[in-house]
Amino acid sequence: MTRTTGIHPLDHLVLPTRSLDVARARLNSLGFVVAPTGIHPFGTENCCVFLADGTYLEPLAIGSEQAAIEAAATGNVFVTRDRAYRESRGDEGFSAVVLGTGNADADHARYIEAGLSAGDTLSFSRAFIDTAGKSDIASFKLAFASASGATDAFLFACQRINAPRVDRAALQDHANGASGILEVVAVSDQPAEQIRLISVAVNDPAADGEAFFLPNATLSVLDPKSFTARFGIPAGSSTKLRFAAIVFAVRSADATSSLLAANAIQHDIAGTDIVVRPTSGQGAAFIFREIQ
Repeated sequence: MTRTTGIHPLDHLVLPTRSLDVARARLNSLGFVVAPTGIHPFGTENCCVFLADGTYLEPLAIGSEQAAIEAAATGNVFVTRDRAYRESRGDEGFSAVVLGTGNADADHARYIEAGLSAGDTLSFSRAFIDTAGKSDIASFKLAFASASGATDAFLFACQRINAPRVDRAALQDHANGASGILEVVAVSDQPAEQIRLISVAVNDPAADGEAFFLPNATLSVLDPKSFTARFGIPAGSSTKLRFAAIVFAVRSADATSSLLAANAIQHDIAGTDIVVRPTSGQGAAFIFREIQ
């Protein structure tokens, strides 16, 4: 068996939503360019936000309830976990952190060995369309990790089998100046208990703290009091693990703040961060931070 080596980078974030139309409108008002709708072959659909650092957001809705039910019945872990999240947390939120990998099968084997596999791997393809209407096929293989009985969060490794040969430049030119994801912040009533799950998921066996340093971002786990102290917003209800905030790098905090004000987006200042609280179509707190 081929082993995965090295700490996995952040690939993308899954943000369940009831309506892609609502998510698209909200993200547009926040200054993001949103890609055309992507259709999965198992009942879900997305409208992604691609960033220049190679990461992206995946707002996820149910496009075909019947197809999703059938997929869950046949053991599709992606759909099953999405349904479990919605039943536990509702249709708006932040369900999964996705890590990039070159070998999803090896990750799956590691997850099984650690007793943290959430189910079988999943391979699929879907069409990808850029802003000019050019299309190609994107293919993926996923391996899933989760703590036993957890419904508020999961992680999975994503191997890009076929990357679309389309120009994403226009999709990455965001009016708010966002160029990448600096940090993903989770909330837990018992942060220390999440170390093993996350260290296995990201392939960092040496991790022993509550901040995991990926090659391209940081994944932090805070207790509710620390989360509120840092960002000035409520941490929400009790949870073993829930992803709660995304910190974006922007070119100019002043320009970002001006755009939000012009679009009537309520925002707060926490130190040097611009904080936008979650709402329909935006399932996590969005934090904008100027990086020179």
